[in-house]
Amino acid sequence: MLNVEHLSIHFEERGKREDAVKNVSFQLADGEILGIVGESGSGKTMTALTIAGLKKPYAVIDGGSVWLDGMDLLKLDDAQMRSVQGAQIGMIFQEPMSALNPTMKIGKQLEEVLILHTKLSKEERRNKVFAAMEDVELRNPGELYDKYPHELSGGMRQRAMLAAAIVCRPKLLIADEPTTALDVQTQDGILELLKKLNQKYGMSILFISHNLRVVEKLCGRVLVMKSGEVVEEGSVEGIFGNPQTEYTKELIAAIPTACGKNEGDKSTVDEAGMEKDMWEPRKVLEVRNLNAYYREGRARRQILQDVSFALYEGEIVGLVGESGSGKTTLCKCVLGLLKDYEGEVIHHTKRPQMIFQDPYGSLNPRKTIGWILEEPLKVQGGFTKEERKRKAEEMLERVHLPKEFYKRYPRELSGGQRQRVSIATALMTGTKFILADEPLSALDVTVQAQMIALLKELQEKEKICYLFVSHDLDVVHMLCDRVLRVEKKQVTV
Repeated sequence: MLNVEHLSIHFEERGKREDAVKNVSFQLADGEILGIVGESGSGKTMTALTIAGLKKPYAVIDGGSVWLDGMDLLKLDDAQMRSVQGAQIGMIFQEPMSALNPTMKIGKQLEEVLILHTKLSKEERRNKVFAAMEDVELRNPGELYDKYPHELSGGMRQRAMLAAAIVCRPKLLIADEPTTALDVQTQDGILELLKKLNQKYGMSILFISHNLRVVEKLCGRVLVMKSGEVVEEGSVEGIFGNPQTEYTKELIAAIPTACGKNEGDKSTVDEAGMEKDMWEPRKVLEVRNLNAYYREGRARRQILQDVSFALYEGEIVGLVGESGSGKTTLCKCVLGLLKDYEGEVIHHTKRPQMIFQDPYGSLNPRKTIGWILEEPLKVQGGFTKEERKRKAEEMLERVHLPKEFYKRYPRELSGGQRQRVSIATALMTGTKFILADEPLSALDVTVQAQMIALLKELQEKEKICYLFVSHDLDVVHMLCDRVLRVEKKQVTV
């Protein structure tokens, strides 16, 4: 049904050439689910965007063809490609809040595809939209039809985007990292949904992910990409059970596992949460009898109830819970971003810092890495220009980045390198407490393993306490000493 033959693409920007996809060939049969895996920059997303006709202007096709049911998509003009997009090819993206129009109601967004590709009446379109919502297991479609994206949870937004992608029953569904930002339960729900749609409509799915566990659950066949090339292809059982290339073996070895933490690595913590070690830890944070609320018009809705815990210097504490459980609310209270609460939040360290999920979104794209690193010192004050530069260069070395990165911009760095800059920025003021919000979820498994090692190294050297928010329980098990679980408005330790 889909046949990609010898596809080659390069980037042309500011007179520089970079090969992104090199002679890639593969096939996808009717009703098949094919996974494409590889680290950041491997070319998997660029391949998918080219198939969908969504490549950027600076991406230049050097050669090859993309056949969909006997039609070469690369030879279609813009108008012809628009007739294919949505009707024969559907696409769901990693971040639904960015992919959905925040100013349009959900129902209208789902109807757009039908307006473009059908001659249905308004009532018929509405019925089709309701049917698509039911297909993706969104309850109360009549109510959701008139809601905006920000009124839905992350999992519901992802389902709404999936409904928009399948409302015309396309032959091919391209899913680009659709479960990365979701908690484990919501992630499993989306995977089950994709399986059901595949079986119900015989829809072929091209599933792109850096999460090899997810690919193993969903796909029948896997394509492994590295540096723009296909290095291995085979069945899920063959790739995961008997990988042939060293790169595939490295990818599989880097998957976080619950048994990845040696018994000797586990810290012994007493009931008060104090690690029994050669040094006596001190508290960095205390939360006492916290009740947190959100205002909804005149109403006041309670999100957290009677939450109490303490964090200590030099430990890594995981914060887990499904979407909507109150993890973000707790973080906002800890950082002073939510004022509507009762109880106490006591910091025993100055200037708590934050590491965000998306380093590209949290770093100023118009400033150099040196400027970004120096900014916290400018705010803090008391440093000369030369001292700030020296400290910034020293910090780059501490997070294993070359000094030359001082003059670079965020766009010139890979995802893993940008996340190292985010960590470095959080450390610039000498803080002993860092709140890390899903800092590894957007990274491929090899970079993820490097970040875990770096966070552990900094914890041991600097005695830093991390509150580590994550939906990946295997990563939490590998990295954390204790876990806080948010469920039904309460936190258990």
